[in-house]
Amino acid sequence: MSTQFSINGLKATIEGKEILKGINLNIKGGEIHAIMGPNGTGKSTLASALMGHPKYEVTEGTVLLNDEDLLEMGVDERARAGLFLAMQYPSEITGVTNSDFLRSAINARRGEGNELSLIKFIRQMEGKMKELEMNTEFAHRYLNEGFSGGEKKRNEILQMMLLDPKIVILDEIDSGLDIDALKIVAAGVNSMRSEERGFLIITHYQRLLNYITPDFVHVMMQGRIVKSGGPELAERLENEGYDWVKEELGIVDETVGQV
Repeated sequence: MSTQFSINGLKATIEGKEILKGINLNIKGGEIHAIMGPNGTGKSTLASALMGHPKYEVTEGTVLLNDEDLLEMGVDERARAGLFLAMQYPSEITGVTNSDFLRSAINARRGEGNELSLIKFIRQMEGKMKELEMNTEFAHRYLNEGFSGGEKKRNEILQMMLLDPKIVILDEIDSGLDIDALKIVAAGVNSMRSEERGFLIITHYQRLLNYITPDFVHVMMQGRIVKSGGPELAERLENEGYDWVKEELGIVDETVGQV
């Protein structure tokens, strides 16, 4: 069955201030949606609210993944249901090796009695690390500790490839990457495209979309999606900025206080 991800009328606040003011978005398996917009318009807030970050309170709306109500689930339940977030600033966790973390996460998704054997896990992990041109020594280092920005981002894509989620949210996965790392990360994403998986890519720049071609591009301002189009919309934003969108829609102040 093709994946269906539906966000309807989503509103969210932080410390009582409304950041998301009614997000509507539908993503089907096989589709890549990109969200672009100036700083402070709520893009990363959307990613965090979808994943269940406790700092953000959802006040209205529904989020359904294959008819399952994600807003009734905890963060771990959302992950097991098939939602994955590659974070803009991945955390460092001392004392937990990359491989232990990955194997525990995979087996938590697979469920009791269906765990992946150690041998199969090592084969899969090393195969994906090779695709991402990651040194296998990273498997034995503490999670993200001492990793460069680019290494952390590759590690996020490694997690995505091994966890095999239904909906992937990439929150500015391109920030801090040089062009070679960007191409490798993009190739990893493109290799995962299928009818069973949809993508939501949050980015400021066209350059990522030169390597991951989106089906739909959405502009976010004032906590709402105000304009949608195809890949040509991203190209125009890269060339002309956002002023023409604000003028077209009569937007005076596009920020809502959060990115």
